[in-house]
Amino acid sequence: MAQGTNKPPTQTGSGTSSDDPLLWPFAAAKLAMETAFWWLERSSPEPRETELPWTTPNKVALELSTMRLRDCTRKRAGAPALVCAPYALHRALIADFAPGHSVVESLLKGGVDRVYLTDWRSASPEMRYLSIDSYLGDLNVAIDEIGAPADLIGLCQGGWLSLLYAARFPDKVRRLVLVGAPVDLAIESALSRLARNAPELVYDQLVARGGGNVSGEEMLRFWSRSLSADDIAVALQRSLSEEGGPELLERFNRWNEETMNLPGAYYLQIVNWIFRENRIAAGDFVALGRRIDLKDVRAPIFLLAGLDDEVVPATQALATADLVGTSPVFIAAASEPSDHLGLFMGARTHAHAWPRITEWLRSDLGGGVLARRA
Repeated sequence: MAQGTNKPPTQTGSGTSSDDPLLWPFAAAKLAMETAFWWLERSSPEPRETELPWTTPNKVALELSTMRLRDCTRKRAGAPALVCAPYALHRALIADFAPGHSVVESLLKGGVDRVYLTDWRSASPEMRYLSIDSYLGDLNVAIDEIGAPADLIGLCQGGWLSLLYAARFPDKVRRLVLVGAPVDLAIESALSRLARNAPELVYDQLVARGGGNVSGEEMLRFWSRSLSADDIAVALQRSLSEEGGPELLERFNRWNEETMNLPGAYYLQIVNWIFRENRIAAGDFVALGRRIDLKDVRAPIFLLAGLDDEVVPATQALATADLVGTSPVFIAAASEPSDHLGLFMGARTHAHAWPRITEWLRSDLGGGVLARRA
């Protein structure tokens, strides 16, 4: 960023958790209203590949326009499980961050042997017209590749995408895990407030400024408050002064800086259709040519919420149970003393909640014993 007067104004005292990395796509729009002239001086960076190594050995099973489908499989036995990573600002390494902080690792340790991951691509100029349908379509190709019915594990915004998929293709989903997933945005949260506060025109300007895409690098730069070591320790749920802590802190900071660009069409649909108009919960969302009815989702569901999650409050994350057609006896729910990132990266969450999820995925739910709500 240039120094001197060519610097955007900062924001303090917002009173929300908008310093969370997964909120920056919305906070950037809010700040853009205050920095319109500075914003016009910027240029949109080209997407770059990550330089960070994966925690779990994997290979690329498919190269699709929206993603690389990563195969982390240990044994060719059992139902396939596809982890649907968030596609908001950061890379899919959020699901395979480090030993003891990895969703993929926890699934494998828990005996889920066939694990796959959606490694979403940063948007290039030719991707600017990709829509939510584009991502649902490639998700369908991925599940056909690994073999339906599959277990679908949606993290944050990967959660509403997974839920849409399960409603659109109910016979292709064996079980559904939704972790910190925003679905009913009528339930108040920092995420829904930030999306609604900026005029629609501001989001259009963000896309126009990026040449049809939304720049992840510029969204990150727009937010003046960087995460402190204490913030990161809270997310990772461990002391960073202990052995291995400094290396983990450095890895987090590098991951945080490796942002992704989002296709403009996809971004505007999320902002307007999901976060402003609440179409999924209202039954007004059309996916791949068909209106979505969440009552078509009848697969067993596990909902995981964070008690300290200000991005997707526990009440919002757990309210999805009332929207779907799954019988209550086959809906499991758990909450953890965790913030939003801690649901995916936190050491305590991986020690307590994720073993329960893997047990649930591998269990016989015929009697509904493990499906009782916690």
